[in-house]
Amino acid sequence: MKAPITKKGYEALQVQLDQLIKEERPRVIRDIAEARSHGDLKENAEYEAAKNKQSFVEGKIQMLQGKLAELEIIDPSKGPQDKIVFGATVELQDVETDEKRCYTLVGQEESDLKERKISVQSPVGRALIGHRVGEEVVITTPAKTVTYEILSIHFGNA
Repeated sequence: MKAPITKKGYEALQVQLDQLIKEERPRVIRDIAEARSHGDLKENAEYEAAKNKQSFVEGKIQMLQGKLAELEIIDPSKGPQDKIVFGATVELQDVETDEKRCYTLVGQEESDLKERKISVQSPVGRALIGHRVGEEVVITTPAKTVTYEILSIHFGNA
């Protein structure tokens, strides 16, 4: 089964891969050629550093290619708009403290708590899936248990 990702998240990974292939790889090849031109390769620190960089870049390229092959772009606008699904941006209110929070449910690869993007596989993401505006959801995380009221659901910010 492929992992879900938004179009924006997939495109960001593709840009990263393209940059590695089109810019980093040729730069490392030039660095290796230049270091090789300095003579003895056995005691050539520049050559060794360039070869290590090449190994790192090639590993990252392979990793990104593998990830991209395992991802499926999900378009949230084609699903139900009245309940929380992948790609939904959800406004919640803590029923105890009245504190409001807003999260967008995304795939594991693009989750970023600083940007308020949480994985649908996280405890919070799993608890929210399928619920509608006005419902209360009890979310249990390793740190605490909180009850939230769902204030709004909208799509388009992922």
